[in-house]
Amino acid sequence: MEKTISNLQKWRYVAGQSARVAWYAGHYAAINRIRGPLVRAGEQPFRPSGAIPDIRSLAREIRTLFDRDLKNVVAGYYRAPEMRDDPRRLVDKSLRFLLDARRVEARRQADRHNDVNMRHGSNIYPDYYLQNFHYQTDGWLSEGSAELYDTQVEVLFAGTADAMRRQALVPIADYLEGRDQRHVHLADIGCGTGRFLREIKRNWPRLNVTGVDLAPDYLEKTKRALRRWSRTRTLQAAAEALPFEKASQDIVTASYLFHELPPEVRTRALCEVVRVLKPGGRFILIDALQAGDRTSMDGLLEFFPRAFHEPYFETYLAEDFEHRLAADMSLLSTTSGYLTKVMCFQKHII
Repeated sequence: MEKTISNLQKWRYVAGQSARVAWYAGHYAAINRIRGPLVRAGEQPFRPSGAIPDIRSLAREIRTLFDRDLKNVVAGYYRAPEMRDDPRRLVDKSLRFLLDARRVEARRQADRHNDVNMRHGSNIYPDYYLQNFHYQTDGWLSEGSAELYDTQVEVLFAGTADAMRRQALVPIADYLEGRDQRHVHLADIGCGTGRFLREIKRNWPRLNVTGVDLAPDYLEKTKRALRRWSRTRTLQAAAEALPFEKASQDIVTASYLFHELPPEVRTRALCEVVRVLKPGGRFILIDALQAGDRTSMDGLLEFFPRAFHEPYFETYLAEDFEHRLAADMSLLSTTSGYLTKVMCFQKHII
């Protein structure tokens, strides 16, 4: 149902999102000043197959994303985003991020991508997980990493990460229309710090949600993010070995997970999604654009794994999820916003 939104509310939205972009883009500019050359000695210069978009083009894409985000709010798909960041907490996170950035850059220059924190032990983690994606400090295996993660993601996406994730709330809203939330179960695999699950619970507080992740410190952040709501739980598990009964989930979501998985693990994780979904259930995949989605962005997508340690990103760019899932699911919709795409699949009803 479409809602009426006042000019003041629109102004608050525009002002809030503009401030986010300025804040996080400023951080990106700051770390660029300490960043060394992308090409190491002996390597060939990077030449993407397409042009890398300029700042004006990226700014237009961001404005388009925010226009759609606000239209979704007005259309009643989901609530307006929260605009209550604690300034002191923001500054504290900023200082931590900037202090850590030099360590990240030193690791990148030395190509140290297996420099992870092992205080939890390695026996419960698959090998592909024990590395520093983006050359981040401690991998995903420390409280410090969990504290920095959301800031790192927002800096990478210039303050648009939350808005990009929110586009996945639209197919959730479509599925829930006319249904009793109390009887619907949603699993978010690779839930990280719970930022996306928090948005889900803000909009559907009676929904039963489970956050699944391998990182214990990130799951603790998820618990804190969801503490004001009931019908929530967290489970430590891998996407390729989900701890759910067959056909037990109505919705499965995955946010920026599948580009971090090796191709063979990606296949097993998709099989697990099919297994745990009920017939007629929805799989909502939120991840980076892929090659050919928007040709103007292809050069930037090729640049991404070069600038950061993303060992499986190139195979993700070519992954045909619709074909891979065709035997078990139908693609209902695909939408994109800035650097993210949202694909919604429905499991076949037999």
